[in-house]
Amino acid sequence: MLKKFVLTAFCKDRPGIVADLSEVIYKNGCNLEDSTMTHLAGEFAIILLFSPLSAGEETDLEERLSQECRRLEREKGITAFIRPATYAERKTKTDYHTNNLYVEGQDHAGIVYKVSRFLADNDINIASLKSEVKFSPESGAAIYSLSISVEIPQSLSLKTVEQRLHQIEDQLNVNITME
Repeated sequence: MLKKFVLTAFCKDRPGIVADLSEVIYKNGCNLEDSTMTHLAGEFAIILLFSPLSAGEETDLEERLSQECRRLEREKGITAFIRPATYAERKTKTDYHTNNLYVEGQDHAGIVYKVSRFLADNDINIASLKSEVKFSPESGAAIYSLSISVEIPQSLSLKTVEQRLHQIEDQLNVNITME
């Protein structure tokens, strides 16, 4: 099995960032497998998963890619890091329920922390998380929205999770729904 690599990068948003990063991957004989990208407050952030097209040169490849990351920072202003990806044995889909949590309420510190701490303490994995602050058209108040895709162990009752989420909801003065 070929070694896989994860590259994370960020910089001021501008045209050409994806081209600059994917060029490094392509010119070093690798195949881009998966990615996630986002734009936040004028910054662009990206995570890429890729693997070499052929086996045998992974150690040399890792060093070349690290050098390319340093070059990107000097020449293009892209801060990039690379590391080998290690795969933990993945649970089968029958080991957990996949659900979505939606949290919304007046913006204040601690919402992500307290919700994610609850999830971690209950062995609930976060598969993806997206949050944003919007402003209410009526009052102009900052409203925080959080959308989380979670993997809940089969051993944990969904009813129990919902009951415990209501406690978090009351503590934070937000609305939490699970679908």
